[in-house]
Amino acid sequence: MANDAKIAAFNGRCAISGVAKIEFGNGGLPRIQIETAAATAEIYLHGAQVTGWKPAGADEVLFVSEKSHWEAGRAIRGGIPVCFPWFRGKSDNPKAPAHGFVRTKEWHLESITEVSGESVCVYFSTGSDEATRKWWPFDFRLEYRITVGARLKAELRMKNTGVAALRFEEALHTYFNVGDVEKAEVRGLDGVAYFDNRDGNRRKIQTGALRLSAQTDNAFVGASGSVEIVDGVLGRRLKTAKRNSNSTIVWNPWSDGASSLTDFGADEWRRMLCVEGGNILDSAVSLQPEESHTMNIEISVATETVHSCESFRDAI
Repeated sequence: MANDAKIAAFNGRCAISGVAKIEFGNGGLPRIQIETAAATAEIYLHGAQVTGWKPAGADEVLFVSEKSHWEAGRAIRGGIPVCFPWFRGKSDNPKAPAHGFVRTKEWHLESITEVSGESVCVYFSTGSDEATRKWWPFDFRLEYRITVGARLKAELRMKNTGVAALRFEEALHTYFNVGDVEKAEVRGLDGVAYFDNRDGNRRKIQTGALRLSAQTDNAFVGASGSVEIVDGVLGRRLKTAKRNSNSTIVWNPWSDGASSLTDFGADEWRRMLCVEGGNILDSAVSLQPEESHTMNIEISVATETVHSCESFRDAI
């Protein structure tokens, strides 16, 4: 009954008739369902995590594992997790949660509003508390705006609300749905340096389009331009444009990595590819007290076939 009252309160405060509603999702976690003429989407309050987005006339853009855990305190495997304030493992504490702590907590739903055209903006926030200070001794406020429409836009704003300077990493860890990862390629990173986490973080240079043939975990540095997945099987291009993001991470666990993950199906690695915007490693962000930083990504889908193998580096 208490959970029913919670959902009713969310809907009373934020629902938009015929457009957006809050309901129980997987595992009984609160989920926002959005449907407009331009797109449908679902977003969980757990992690403020987008787990589905389909522009009108398109297939599902995001991948979510059928084996994902849907539990408080555990990460959802897929969609767009928010990684903060560190990426991968915490360098000085191996017991700390991977990719930080905000992806495993329920965020505060501030509002849901209709914006120009056929788009809906969902506004979340979260901040420091006793639980976060256990892992990271700084005061902060995160604001996250997700705009659902013919394009999917995400804006993550971090403010240092404490009295000490701090440094943090961030990423919007997008899991894309692809027809066959071995037949897809990532464009827009030609000539960009990266650290290969599968090879002792050795620094390398990407040449041409990136085609995956094994477990991949590459952190591209100084990568502020747009990137694009060309998916010949599904006949589409998935483009991520970025602002104030100087890192691009490309990840797929492949069969060997997937077999070690309890929340990942044995063959699901073939249907996903993470290409994400962020600021990690040397691109980590430093903020003085009361300073803020905002990072944006914008995802779009094009169905026309691309024949050229030339890369591009355009920006928002």
